[in-house]
This record gives sequence, structure tokens and C-alpha cells, in this order.
Amino acid sequence: MLEGSVVHREGALLALNKPPGLPILGRPGDLSLDALLPALRRRLGLAAELHVVKAPAREYSGLVLLSSCYHTTKKLQQFFTNARWRGQYPATYRAITVGVPEEMEGEICTGLRWQQQEDRAMVVPVPAPGRRSLARKDVKSTLTRYWVLSAMGGCALLQLQPRTAFPEQLQVHLTLLLCPALGDHRHSSQVGRVLGVPFFLSPETAPSRTQVLDEELLSRLGLSPQQFQHLPLHIHLQELVLPEGTLCAPPPPYFVHTLRCLGLPEH
Repeated sequence: MLEGSVVHREGALLALNKPPGLPILGRPGDLSLDALLPALRRRLGLAAELHVVKAPAREYSGLVLLSSCYHTTKKLQQFFTNARWRGQYPATYRAITVGVPEEMEGEICTGLRWQQQEDRAMVVPVPAPGRRSLARKDVKSTLTRYWVLSAMGGCALLQLQPRTAFPEQLQVHLTLLLCPALGDHRHSSQVGRVLGVPFFLSPETAPSRTQVLDEELLSRLGLSPQQFQHLPLHIHLQELVLPEGTLCAPPPPYFVHTLRCLGLPEH
């Protein structure tokens, strides 16, 4: 599957279009991209080991940048670091959301931190983090720019450009926008509705659960409630800007199918 997902191969660089649900790293014996790289290297006939340069989170689909040259890996990692210093942000995502932002473009800025809830840790927003918590790095200040590419029937296709990096940043930011990502079965419960009007619920009062959609939306998607429980997260890393140009990866088939079901242009 990974061999068939190669979207770019030039010199020491290799780019894959990762499916959702595949972690980059894992414990020994677990299925992960890192565990599959030796077999992928052999199938592609590469002499040197592959290293992960940049990759989306486990739940996301999209571009994974690999390198078979240590110096190329270091050079690209330094390029991404320097780009942030220059105010340039090389990663662009697409997301399908349940809900449409009030503004056609804008930004979400908040502090984020890890918080233990019952038997697992959750990423939660901190709207006004104090200087001490930021200095201690208990909280990280995060920012995401967004653009609404199209909207139809209470759903939208968004372009997202994270200006910072924190686990689950995009999901949390979309819930703060009151437009959770489709298939977000972790944070979407924090968006409640009264008479159709969305509002934000604190993570303490809204434990994680399977995303809930109304019957009309489920019908448009052609899914039963049981089938929807297994719907992947609709966040896709579509573009990466490199020194030599831009890499692009088409969204996976389920993402395109959802766009068509919802009547959203594919862009």
C-alpha cells in the first residue's frame, strides 16, 4: 500500500500520501510507518535507510516526507525551522467541518496544554495563558490561519495553515471555531447546540465520545449511525513547500467521496 502511495521521488527525497490511522512511530511489534520503512526501502530498491523528515499526525492523512540521505534530512529540517523564523509556513491542510465559520477567513489563537481526564490525557485550550505558565512551558501559545473554500448545507471545506505545532492543534482549534472536523470522535463533543445554535463546552463537562450527526446529514453521507462510528478524521495534509518547489498529495478516496455527498467542490 505504501509503495503505491508514493507521490514524489527524486534523488534522496521520497514523498508518500499516508492513509489516516497509521502512526509514524510505535512500540516494538506495533504497526507504524517507522516499522514499515525497511520493507518499503527494499521494495523501492533503495540502498540507504529512510528517515522521516516531516509527517502529519496519526489521525491525519496526507504528505509524509522521507529522505535516504542524512545530510538532506538535516538540511530540510533546518529549512522548516528557518521558514517559521521568517514567518513562512510550509504546511497546508484541508478539512471538512460540521458547521461553517462566521467569517470566510481568520485565525484561531489560544493556549494549549495537556490535561489528565479520568484514564487518559487530553489536549485542552487555555484561552488566556499566564506568562509564568508559558515560560514554564506548561502551556503553549498556538495559532492557525483558516480560509473557507466552499460551504453547503451546514458543512464546509476549509484550508488550514498552522503557524505553530502542538498535538491535536487543528482539531481543538476547529472546535473553538464551533466547526469540528468531520470524523473527530475525540473533541467534537465540546460543541453543543441549543435550537440549532452551536456553543462551546469545556472539556471537563464534555467527555470524549463518538461524534453525533443529525439524521439529515447522515442521510446525505449515506451512512448509518453504526457505520459513522468508523468514519476517519477528515483532515488532510495536502501541500508542503520545499526549497525546490511545492509537493501536493490528493485527498484519499473517502475524503473525495464525502465532498461529493455534501455537494462541496473538490478544489
